[in-house]
Amino acid sequence: MRKKHIIAAACLAGAVALGAGGFALSHRAAAPAAAPASAPPPVPVVAATVTARDVPIYLQGVGTVIAYNNVVVRSQITGQITQIAFTQGRSVHQGDLLAQIDPRPYQAQLDQATANRDRDKAQLANAKSNLDRYTSLQTKGFATDQLVETQKAQFDQLQAMVKSDEAVIESAQVNLAYTRLIAPIDGVTGIRQIDQGNVIHPTDAAGLVTLTQIQPISLIFTLPETTLTSIQQEMAKGPVKVMAYSQDDKTKLDEGTLLLIDNQIIQTTGTIRLRATFPNEKRLLWPGELVNVRLLLRTEHDALTVAAGAVQQGPNGAYLYVIGADQGVQIQPVTVGQISQGQALIESGLKNGETVVVAGQSRLQPGSHVRVLHGRAAEQVDLQSAVQQAIP
Repeated sequence: MRKKHIIAAACLAGAVALGAGGFALSHRAAAPAAAPASAPPPVPVVAATVTARDVPIYLQGVGTVIAYNNVVVRSQITGQITQIAFTQGRSVHQGDLLAQIDPRPYQAQLDQATANRDRDKAQLANAKSNLDRYTSLQTKGFATDQLVETQKAQFDQLQAMVKSDEAVIESAQVNLAYTRLIAPIDGVTGIRQIDQGNVIHPTDAAGLVTLTQIQPISLIFTLPETTLTSIQQEMAKGPVKVMAYSQDDKTKLDEGTLLLIDNQIIQTTGTIRLRATFPNEKRLLWPGELVNVRLLLRTEHDALTVAAGAVQQGPNGAYLYVIGADQGVQIQPVTVGQISQGQALIESGLKNGETVVVAGQSRLQPGSHVRVLHGRAAEQVDLQSAVQQAIP
């Protein structure tokens, strides 16, 4: 009896297992097929349209501001300074009194020279009267030839002495004028090198003060020697404009004119030195200042330009992402003429009116689809791209 119960239980368990397996197979067969993968979402980007406009072509370099004229005011005589007539760091005009040297010794020299001349002139007048009288007596036979000749020699001697006295007077007048130290040019005074009450000498190397002319002012800068011919051609046509910018290239300091090209090429660096002049009316340029320089070479008319952020660099050179009509992007190689003031001049590779990506390129690949952002969203993407490019 017990053996029958064991056999029956085993049969029941097998039936249950078989039924469960069939249920699982039936449900597995009825399961639906997996859905196909969905297309990736469009990439948000900032776009801009290629435009045609007049583009100035610049040659860019770095230069140093120098004074248009720089004069060390020195004394040409020795004497004690009795007056300082200028304020350090202030502007002065040509002819302004800077300092006064004690004039009394030189006035005395002038007075003495004048007295000597007057004495000799009186003696000359007397000698002239005697010569006339002796000449008249000679014609009548009452005076010898020797007497007349002696009197004439004395007259000539006194006449020469008067001329010498005039020269001494002129020299004394010059020395007296030198007691006034005046500004030889318009300019700004520097630090005073000698104080009132001290004796100044012509041999003092530092002189009284350095006078610097900053209106106008000059700028010395360098450019590659390969630009020499182009610059010479533009100078032959007329004045060439030069702009000076701050070191961060954000502030325009002044606009001037190219004055000259140095007469030698610097062979060690392969560059040429140029000098430009600026009116410097706002005094933003200061001697010794380091500035960025842009020389306007020419203007390209109807040139194609895009925002500088659109230009990418790859193994084969510069390229851009061009957006098609289906909002898909393709890589377009381009030739960049220059990048200035946030705009890139495209010499070849683009057409007027095409739309290109200017920010958000990091997630793009050829064939990617894009969603063009506008307004505040575009500003945020543009800022993120700038930050990513700034990170090394």
